Amino acid sequence: MTLLWIALACVLLPALWLLVLPLRTARRWRDEQMAFEQHESAAEQNVAIFRRRLAALENAHADGKVDAAQLAEERLELERSLLDDTATLQRRPLKPYVSGRWVVPLVMLALGAGSVVWYQQQGAEDDLVLWAIGQEVREHPEGSREMYIERLEAQTSRQPTNPNLWSTLFPLYRETGQADNAVTALERLIALEGRLPSLLAQLAQLRFFMAGRELTDEVQGLVDEVLAEEPRQPTALGILGIHAFDAGDYAQAIDRWRRAVANVENPDIAASLREGIQAAQSRLGEEGRQVAQADGPGVRVSVSLDPDLASQVDGDDKVFIVARDVDGEQPPLAVVQGLVSELPMTVVLDDRAAMTADAQISQAREVRLMVRVSPSGQATPQAGDLWGSVDRVDVGPINARETTRVTIDRVFE
Repeated sequence: MTLLWIALACVLLPALWLLVLPLRTARRWRDEQMAFEQHESAAEQNVAIFRRRLAALENAHADGKVDAAQLAEERLELERSLLDDTATLQRRPLKPYVSGRWVVPLVMLALGAGSVVWYQQQGAEDDLVLWAIGQEVREHPEGSREMYIERLEAQTSRQPTNPNLWSTLFPLYRETGQADNAVTALERLIALEGRLPSLLAQLAQLRFFMAGRELTDEVQGLVDEVLAEEPRQPTALGILGIHAFDAGDYAQAIDRWRRAVANVENPDIAASLREGIQAAQSRLGEEGRQVAQADGPGVRVSVSLDPDLASQVDGDDKVFIVARDVDGEQPPLAVVQGLVSELPMTVVLDDRAAMTADAQISQAREVRLMVRVSPSGQATPQAGDLWGSVDRVDVGPINARETTRVTIDRVFE
């Protein structure tokens, strides 16, 4: 905190100096103004003009051009004009250069106090304290994670409404096996930040493992709330995948984890999900990719990549498998995401993969299949994406339909 106040002082000092600067030059400016006014020649010029006009008037009288009455009248007018001109040149006396000096210290005091109060209200002093604690622990000869947690816990009574404090404590509690404390910290964070899907999914995950990987009513309620807001939230899908795997529904586990891995950003978590998929495939006795059988209408699609294009993509590039109406007038009827590392893959496009309730594959007799590899991860086609398609595919009961093969063999330009 000492460094913070030193920094604030370094910022305020130039501002205070600018306030004092006019006082240091006030005497010089007053002297210059007085010298200017004392040497003002405007009055002398007005008198000279008056004399020239008066002389011209008298000459005109001597020549008989102006009579005595006119001479007296115009002389009076010139004298009045001279008086008016010289009267306007009278200036108020200059105030002493020390006049009003008392205002400056008051302004300086108000500026300093206002800056401090504003920072206390709007600044990031609390977060700076957290950063300083981290630095102190890292530089301490006996610094440890336990010491860091202890120092942060001491701040909970001082900063109970700082979300960054609870978001820092939560993963530390989780990593050190303090599940109850982790739940408390996460619930405090949710109370401050709102019921964000990412936070609720982490709370569901904690509760799920604390319950021995059982999908309790509380966990199920949290997962439902998350998926209602964010249908492809990877943490929630991961929980459902684990539950399906434990229940022996390996096809369902593969489906959940495949959807999760397509939306996860952490490479370690993605690798863990892929291992789970491989384990489920092994349990299911598959060689390649197999998905859950379904009785409803849809299309089973087998997707592969042309070997000539394999060098143009990376294993983490996203694969979008889309079914659209033949005329292309409606939104996508079904969408499934995967990764290039999962190719070749077989997926089912049915109403479970619909984006909206108003546009579902069961409402169509025929669909056009489009498969696209997106290195950028964007849902909108970009130049350089790889793609393949099949124009007309019949929609019918999944169990009664043959698998439609789509090869990614073109480059989008």
